[in-house]
Amino acid sequence: MTERENDHFDVVIAGAGPAGGQCARDLAARGYDVLLLETEAEAEFPRQSNKSTAGTFPSMMAGFGVPDRLVEKFTDSVVVEAPNSHYKQTQPGAVLDFVAFKRWLVEEARENGAEVRFESRVNAPIVEDGRVVGVTYAGSEEVYGDVVVDATGPSAPLAKKLDVVDLHRENQAIGIDYKLEGLDLDHEDYADLNGAMMLRLDHDIAPGGYSWIFHTGGDTAKVGVCYIQNERHDELARDGMRIDDYLEHWRETDPRFADAEPVEDAHILRGSAHIQMPGRLSTDGFMAVGDTVPTIDPLWGEGIHQCMKSGRAAAITADHCLTLETPDTSADRIGVYDELWHERVAPNMATRLFMTELLYLVPNERYDGFIRKLDELPNDVLSSANGGSWLSLARLLEPQDLRYLAKLARNRITDPHRRWNPLS
Repeated sequence: MTERENDHFDVVIAGAGPAGGQCARDLAARGYDVLLLETEAEAEFPRQSNKSTAGTFPSMMAGFGVPDRLVEKFTDSVVVEAPNSHYKQTQPGAVLDFVAFKRWLVEEARENGAEVRFESRVNAPIVEDGRVVGVTYAGSEEVYGDVVVDATGPSAPLAKKLDVVDLHRENQAIGIDYKLEGLDLDHEDYADLNGAMMLRLDHDIAPGGYSWIFHTGGDTAKVGVCYIQNERHDELARDGMRIDDYLEHWRETDPRFADAEPVEDAHILRGSAHIQMPGRLSTDGFMAVGDTVPTIDPLWGEGIHQCMKSGRAAAITADHCLTLETPDTSADRIGVYDELWHERVAPNMATRLFMTELLYLVPNERYDGFIRKLDELPNDVLSSANGGSWLSLARLLEPQDLRYLAKLARNRITDPHRRWNPLS
């Protein structure tokens, strides 16, 4: 048996995050020979540099069989804050222990029969006759597969070399998050955040982005800031202030943090993701999933569910290609993944990106008007607009928003990176 035959798998997956872990879990459960490659050492996995607020909803928990033991706190409401007002809506949710969640996915993949190799950073695709047939990893190691999946996130070492993704800095969101204790979660000047996931729209705290408080039990919560490195951030950012400085500024100026301190042994979590339309998602023998694509929810930053769905869509596609008597991993056959992504993973993505740009373009005073609108309208308007409904979005707009719509239209004309059709 040759070395290549000895190290050949049905599917090779790079990256053991939610997308890669779920893809490995699904394919191994179907009986495929799966290899999952992960950069980090097993003893450290996942390192605290892996950022996620880990907020999600019952549809993800039920759809992927996530056990309750991985939840830090079940929540019952969502709060949207503006600088001087807030809106609260009943919405069940869950704040996961993200470290335990990622470990659980790897354990599930292993139990289903997948092989997992840690300390195996993927370097480049192996291409023969225009088709991806494997990867190099851990320096000069090689492994081969009928299908290769890039689930490495924004670094995208495989997808970038194959010209499958084209990620732009101006669409990159960067975030910081850590757990605090001693918060006043029911301050008289704000909404009661006990049992809530709160998102705040306030350029003073997150220019061109948003901040959050996710209750994790008692007087503790995950607190963070995220902004997109877009023109709005460039216009409003304070000279010399980094993401850490904005979070400290919030802690120093918000009375809810007066007695708050970082939880002992809690680490600052950092991360980034791109918020933009994807280009191609696959090619011969290859698919890109999760934040490699990118897949994150453009409006509210929720990424776990979308990543899990993209991992499952890739698993369905691999099965579609390999279940044939003569496996077919051609670009045409594997292109089913692109269809599934747009239908099931991120439907109405273009519309929701348009709404995202509009939301982060408007000034702070408009956010307070947005909250007033939400208070006047039925509760289902927000969820419908969040799903990409133009009719619901129109109900949230006011005549003054026409200037921002015009500015977005000009951006579409002048910036080649933004020339996507919001009606598609």
